[in-house]
Amino acid sequence: MKITTEERAQGAIIGAFIGDALALGCHWYYDLEEQHKDYGKWITDYTTPKKGRYHENEKAGDLSQAGFILKIMINSILDNKGYNQEDFCNKIDKELFTKIDGTPTNGPGGYTSQSIREVYRQRVEQNLPWDEVGSRADTTEAIERTLALAVRYAFNPQKLAKSISHNTFLTQVDDIVGSMTVAYGAVLAQLIQGEKLDEDISTKLMKQVKNKELPFHAVTSDNLQPPKPGSKDPSNIGLFASPDALLSPSFMARAAKDSQIQIEPAWKVSLVYGMPCAIYHMLPACYYLSSRFSDDFESAVLHALNGGGQNQARSILTGALVGAQVGIKNIPQRFIDGLNEKEELLELASKLAKQVTEETN
Repeated sequence: MKITTEERAQGAIIGAFIGDALALGCHWYYDLEEQHKDYGKWITDYTTPKKGRYHENEKAGDLSQAGFILKIMINSILDNKGYNQEDFCNKIDKELFTKIDGTPTNGPGGYTSQSIREVYRQRVEQNLPWDEVGSRADTTEAIERTLALAVRYAFNPQKLAKSISHNTFLTQVDDIVGSMTVAYGAVLAQLIQGEKLDEDISTKLMKQVKNKELPFHAVTSDNLQPPKPGSKDPSNIGLFASPDALLSPSFMARAAKDSQIQIEPAWKVSLVYGMPCAIYHMLPACYYLSSRFSDDFESAVLHALNGGGQNQARSILTGALVGAQVGIKNIPQRFIDGLNEKEELLELASKLAKQVTEETN
């Protein structure tokens, strides 16, 4: 059955929202025995946070602050028919920063992440302009909102890279975080186009580097062969230092398909790649699960969820990658029905998907 671009775009957005809401109740359990005691050994649906835990005043099916910010991003894209950084910043000032106070357990979703807290203090308490703020957080918070930009610019890698990098550096100024965030967006764009998350995906991304469509510094020739004699070292001005963030997805995909590499059950990918929040723990696990369960949204997102630790980021990013591969029609309806903002989120996903297809027709 053919999956249309529009269905893939909708699947990516709704998949991200589902992943966010699924992890709300069981977020950040680093002691898996405690997680199992509170929610059983296999979580299959939306859960209500326990008293004294993160998001404790929210309900099953609610979005966290990551989902709230993703909605702001999508609305900004829709209002401007693309990315407008000034409008996005204005929306954050008015719609988010008026609702938080710079402390962790506050604001929409019941918890404010490190990078957002830091930028709030710089913007509100220090009154700094947007071009002078940022944090050193090494997390996936930027991906959780810029995945909408990857969807919007799925067929325009230059705009994708520029908009995602600019938006990322509003809150996270580390170059490695920036490169990995852009790389995730580039992978998601490939899946929106109908490509597979397999061992060949990095070759396709490296062709975009060679064509100067993605801003990564690379000196090797095709297929990572040594540079040809006499070839010049290309200028790396304005480029990420290396293409490694584009190369890792293929290795995770190879591991997922290699019969001699077994991670069983698959949720233990969180133990292999790491349970903490840092982007270099999150992305390998997401790529692995999204390749292994490329046609099975439920298995992918539930294994991301049940791995504990920063399972919310893992579920959001896996949900988007697999949602793009299966399309919205192949996401189990119970996950969509369980979202407390179901109608609004479906409308946002539909409108964004239409912008994508209108530009490609």
